[in-house]
Amino acid sequence: MTTIFFSSLVLFCTAFLFNPQKETKTIIKLPTPKFDGNVSVEKAISQRRSIRSYKKEALSIEEISQLLWAAQGITNKQGYRTAPSAGALFPLELYIAVGNVKNISPGIYKYNPNNHEIILSISGNKRNEIAETAGGQERVRNGAVVFIFSAVYERTKTRYGTRTERYVHMEVGHAAQNVYLQVAALNMATVSVGAFVDNELKKAAGLAKNESPLLLMPVGKK
Repeated sequence: MTTIFFSSLVLFCTAFLFNPQKETKTIIKLPTPKFDGNVSVEKAISQRRSIRSYKKEALSIEEISQLLWAAQGITNKQGYRTAPSAGALFPLELYIAVGNVKNISPGIYKYNPNNHEIILSISGNKRNEIAETAGGQERVRNGAVVFIFSAVYERTKTRYGTRTERYVHMEVGHAAQNVYLQVAALNMATVSVGAFVDNELKKAAGLAKNESPLLLMPVGKK
């Protein structure tokens, strides 16, 4: 009887140790973005402004989908994106700190452009923590969401060496302008924020060790 019990215990421990349950990730598949809107590119350019205050009104998942696609969405079968990237090396990573979006729980999500989806990395409303890394700026605290751009410089450095930083910073500028123009086309509001403490933002947003934070963009209704 003792032998049977011991054998069963060994089998149980072996199964537990070598077949651990995989952690379930929260993945939200986003609606297909629109590729033809009602606002011309010329009108969006003329209406682009940096706006620092927002209504306490929720965004929709369709609006989030459109904004993420504008920033870093895939635009052809070769995997090219909405923003140009030196050597098509795509060093940028994009997160959103969700605070007030219909049908999306508050948290920090990472955008996966290949599947046009967001993956939860940190649960809970983290806008206050993000704002504190940026000197307590209310514009960051009050956005319905906050876009967080980071970069893995090594991806570009493998080909471009000493010009890496220049090319990566050009790229985040392209992506940010896409967000600005899409926001204008949707009659919403945003502003670029570069004043933050890098290490604090990296910790608050849960960025990987090889990622460097570059830019915050709170977005909300105007």
